[in-house]
Formats: sequence, structure tokens, C-alpha cells
Amino acid sequence: MALALVVSCKSMPTLEQQEQLVQSNNLVLDQITTRAVVNAWGKPPIYHSEFSYFFVMPDFSVIPRSRVETGEAPKGWKSGVHADEGVYFAYPDRGWLLVFLDDRLVYKEELKAEELYALAKAWAYEDRFKTRLDEASRP
Repeated sequence: MALALVVSCKSMPTLEQQEQLVQSNNLVLDQITTRAVVNAWGKPPIYHSEFSYFFVMPDFSVIPRSRVETGEAPKGWKSGVHADEGVYFAYPDRGWLLVFLDDRLVYKEELKAEELYALAKAWAYEDRFKTRLDEASRP
């Protein structure tokens, strides 16, 4: 007797479908690209890109380490960690922080405009202390 394993893959919506999701504020994780967001909402007023660590949750969603208090772990987290180049879009007028890995939306958080501007200010402050060595040491 043979056991067959069928693996179903979520297909990526078309760009047009993604744009409709964004326009309706239905920000579905792993189903929306940076291009769809930019096409629907315009260029992000606040943009940031950096090598980041992410907590991998039991449901395989990810949470940027920077969005968790220092020394803490997100509720329900077991032990998975992922590291990669994270791309952060902040839309203060819409109240959204969006984080992308490999051009796919992997994290979203509703924040007040002042919280998003404070985040941008922190990023700018940190960027002042980065050296070329920081950039060259990225995998």
C-alpha cells in the first residue's frame, strides 16, 4: 500500500488582484508584493531597508525583532528565528507599518502616525552610526 502526499501551494494573486486587496485594506500576508502596495497607495512616505532578525511563530508567520521589547519574545513564540533583508514601508496617513521579505508582505501593524514618525526618527539615528563594514558584513 502506497501513501501519497499531496502538497498544495498557495498561488500568488495577480498584480491586479493584489492591488484590489491593498485598496480595500485587506493586507493578506504572503499574498501582496511591494509593487502592488506602491501601485495602490503610492511610494511610501517612510522607507527603510536593513538586515533584520525575525521571530518565526508556530503558524510560520514572522515578527521583526525590532517590533518586540528588548529581551522579550512574542507571546506564543517557541524557538524559530529567520534573518534576512527586511524592507519596511510606513504610511503614516493610513496608519500602517508593512514589512516585506523577498518582496512579499510578511508583517503588518497598525500604528498611529506619531509612532511611525518616531520609528523613522530611530532608523535615521541608527543609520548615522552604520559603517561600510556593517554593509559589507551582510550575508
